[in-house]
Amino acid sequence: MKLLIGGSPSKFFHLREFGESLKKFGVDNKIVIDTEIYAGFPSRKISDWFDDGRKFNNLIKEFKPDAVLVDRQTNFGLAAIKNKIPLLVHLRGDYWSESEMAKNTLYKYPPKRTVIWFKERIANNCFKNARMILPICRYLEDITKQHYPRSQTDVMYQGIDPTHWHEEDGMNLKHPCVGLLQSAIIWGKAQEMLILKNTIKNMPDITFYWAGDGPYREKILSALKKFENFKWLGSLEYPHSVRQYLSEIDVYALISGLDMSPLTLQEAQLMKKPVIATNVGGIPELMKDKQTGFLIKKGDHEDLTDKIAFLLNDENNRRAMGYAGRTFVENNFSWKIITERFVKTISNFI
Repeated sequence: MKLLIGGSPSKFFHLREFGESLKKFGVDNKIVIDTEIYAGFPSRKISDWFDDGRKFNNLIKEFKPDAVLVDRQTNFGLAAIKNKIPLLVHLRGDYWSESEMAKNTLYKYPPKRTVIWFKERIANNCFKNARMILPICRYLEDITKQHYPRSQTDVMYQGIDPTHWHEEDGMNLKHPCVGLLQSAIIWGKAQEMLILKNTIKNMPDITFYWAGDGPYREKILSALKKFENFKWLGSLEYPHSVRQYLSEIDVYALISGLDMSPLTLQEAQLMKKPVIATNVGGIPELMKDKQTGFLIKKGDHEDLTDKIAFLLNDENNRRAMGYAGRTFVENNFSWKIITERFVKTISNFI
């Protein structure tokens, strides 16, 4: 089997890992950044609007794929459909909820409204004509079925290479500390971080670090930076600085209002850190409540405070949960496990 993979630049590191794993299962593959091969309209570059698809067509003639896998819904996927090549869509997030959030925040006014309308049309054509939609967690598969009940679906979790996640010399952080590693790109996710106000205020001897960035950064910082025990680190170089950060923190916290399969949750567990995460979306599928960490209810800052205090005051439990977390991720989300299931699944449809 030959598989052409078109992905976003932010996921290229992980797609390369996936590609190496696919080779071990006899699947020849080629990985490209989708918009570098075929962009089309809408795009920030006006020159891309006149892309005639020649680079895509030449790539198809040269590589001759049996199927095309995409990790987002773009003209690259539509080109595969047009060329009658089976399209597999790896759905990483709740596209429909995120699209509505974008309309109500970043895309309130024309011409941005027009842009999102075109993006929705492209996405709908990708979903409707895909040979298979591969949601990244069971929770998202249920949502996908609501929108496309007749489409073939199967869960494809985000894989990870445990050997890449090992302890390194840490950063110069103040202890005891809690570390957050999450973006502020989607307001429905990021706004949950505002519950930290009460927790940070009530735990003055604990330092809270946030590594991440995005268009909603200032909304978060305006509420939290007034506390002396809160520090913003900005974006960290991946994966080296992320490993340093996760090596150093005492507890990892993921305070999110909406998430399907946050990779940082897997990474933190592989770094043997106990985790505290909001019980939303697909998060409960990526950890074991009370074994690798704790799930907390959305908006419950009191429970968050209690769980942080418990972990920081009990080193034995903290270490036990950390070791259990690494074992859990290794046994469920290594690329070998994810790739083997993927190959078996698509072999029935390609």
